[in-house]
Amino acid sequence: MTFKFLDKLSDDYSELLNDNEEYNVIIKFEDKKIFTAHSAVLRYRSSYFNKELKNTVPLNNDNDDDNNNNIKTITKLNMPAHIFEILLKYIYGGIINTENVDSRTMYDLMIGADELELEELSKKLENYLIESQGTWLKTNFSFIYHSIFKTKTFQNFEKFCNDIIVKHPNLIFESTEFNTLNESALVSILNRDDLQMKESEIWDYVIKWGTAQNPDLPENLDEWSDENFTTLKTILLQCLPLIRYFQISNLELMDKVKPYEKILDKQLWNDLNQQSDQPIESTILPPRLILSFSTIINEEHAAMISSWIDNQLTSYSSRNNPYEFQLILRGSKDGFAPRTFWETCDGHDNTIVITKVEGTNECIGGFNPLAWDKSEFGWVKTNESFIFSFKDGNIQNSILSRVINEDNALLYTYYKDKYGAWFGNCEFLMCTDVSNFTQDKQSRCYGSNSYERSIRSNNDEFSIIDYEKYLFMFIENSVI
Repeated sequence: MTFKFLDKLSDDYSELLNDNEEYNVIIKFEDKKIFTAHSAVLRYRSSYFNKELKNTVPLNNDNDDDNNNNIKTITKLNMPAHIFEILLKYIYGGIINTENVDSRTMYDLMIGADELELEELSKKLENYLIESQGTWLKTNFSFIYHSIFKTKTFQNFEKFCNDIIVKHPNLIFESTEFNTLNESALVSILNRDDLQMKESEIWDYVIKWGTAQNPDLPENLDEWSDENFTTLKTILLQCLPLIRYFQISNLELMDKVKPYEKILDKQLWNDLNQQSDQPIESTILPPRLILSFSTIINEEHAAMISSWIDNQLTSYSSRNNPYEFQLILRGSKDGFAPRTFWETCDGHDNTIVITKVEGTNECIGGFNPLAWDKSEFGWVKTNESFIFSFKDGNIQNSILSRVINEDNALLYTYYKDKYGAWFGNCEFLMCTDVSNFTQDKQSRCYGSNSYERSIRSNNDEFSIIDYEKYLFMFIENSVI
């Protein structure tokens, strides 16, 4: 049997840090903050300090009465003193106390732990931030993304960020800091098969980034020399092979790619302009997988709904949508019973319900800012809800109707085996007598008593062919 007294050991080593007599290392910071430590502890706990101390010459002191004759001084640490103080306590005691520590400090601790090559701690903090601080990470997305690629350590962070970028590429590509993006970061994005951008747009941004790396390149392309093109080709050496050239239309090839023909391999350009049935020798990368997050609406619909949520006079673009729609229920996947609606949606607030009318491309939906509650029944009050429709699925033929009688905005019915979403006095109502919204024509959009206007010109009852329910998450774009 082995008895381990690790808590006591941690306490004793933490006390050793306060020893002002036996230390033999001084760590200095630019703000004149000074820490003392012991080389044996630093060397065995941190490979960074092991290497640094081997290359540091001890201070020579002519005063024999001074105990500082063999002291080594380190001044190269690239982190704030208060961050190092926490990490030094971890080196001695093996403890990091996250109580009352804000997200930015936790992030700085992760970066600092990586610099000191404290791998166990840096990985622990990386996973903690990803799992517990998602909102903060998205709010500070640009800052984080530009910093994590300075090392190759944070692979989980890279994947976390790139998973967001492929869905919302504007976060990086339309950032004011795009031109300063680390090359390895750009390469990691271009490598993604699921990057949600047209290939011609990706080409434009790659050229923009490449030319920004050398400010001496002429602004007017007509003034470029062969040497200028060679310079750009060298800069983009890692990026050019990742463009899916064969997914760019002929018109865009002539308009956008041809002016930079000299930075491409001759064989590639010949293959792109191949007019005969001769075999293509260049590598053809597979087309990027454009994801469809919905079977009913597309990204443009989602952007318009988001603008309605924010009371914007003009619609957001699909690439600048501040909200991420997260699917929590799909009828064709989860079932069309009203009880399924209430069980799945219970407790979720800030949600969008969207239905598709059988026999048409018409989409009808509503926004509920409040939480659905399967245990409650009666009228629910809010002044923020609205209902809407897309006739023929076309955003140009959309109808928005905001609540005008907030006391009758929504109804949480007692009969949850028959009714689903119920907005106003049947202005938008999901209903079925056979516990399946697709099997009878009981759903309806009648009148406009509680909302501004009717969202459907045909007031006949209808059957729902499919419906979806989304929880939306806010993505802060204003910090970019």
